[in-house]
Amino acid sequence: MPAPRLPIAEKPGSARKAPRSRIQKRNREIILDAALEVFSTHGFRGATLDQIATQAGLSKPNLLYYFDSKDAIHRELLTRLLDTWLDPLRMLNPDGAPQAEIMAYMRRKLQMSRDFPRESRLFANEILQGAPRMEAFIRTDLRALVDEKAQLLQAWADAGRIARIDPYHLIFSIWSLTQHYADFAPQIAMIRGDRHEPTEGAEEFLEHLYSRLLAP
Repeated sequence: MPAPRLPIAEKPGSARKAPRSRIQKRNREIILDAALEVFSTHGFRGATLDQIATQAGLSKPNLLYYFDSKDAIHRELLTRLLDTWLDPLRMLNPDGAPQAEIMAYMRRKLQMSRDFPRESRLFANEILQGAPRMEAFIRTDLRALVDEKAQLLQAWADAGRIARIDPYHLIFSIWSLTQHYADFAPQIAMIRGDRHEPTEGAEEFLEHLYSRLLAP
């Protein structure tokens, strides 16, 4: 459903440089929520400013008062997403019990698929297009974090605390087996029926799978 219609914004000018009012902040959030719905459904290339304006319930000129382009809206959404996306892996604790830490990471990723399906699809669409707006982030922040945690997983394996498996493919497999429930939710619904929540039973299955895989 389209978001509530926004009040007409004041004309651009010196007011744009002043601190944003409560109404302006609220309107930006309405636009970003509408854009998340459109981008997660159509991808960046398939989305248009007209679609976002309609979803937000405002005119295109009013939308352009708050964001000067489709790219600016998309970048704002991605910027907000990145820290949230890294947090579950950051929380992998070197001082914890290895299998328990990996299981907890898997559960956090699965919970993200439950709580942030549109954000997951936004991320997936960007990657499928070659990550033109996220390449720098992936090659620096994300790569450094994955390298750090892969070294931790390898150390646990070398110490005999988990099975000897490739740490990168372990991380990739957790991404695949959890984000699938957000990115391919319509397919799951078609196969299992709409009466089932997409991740129903997934946590128990993945715990069983990884407990056997990780056993030293």
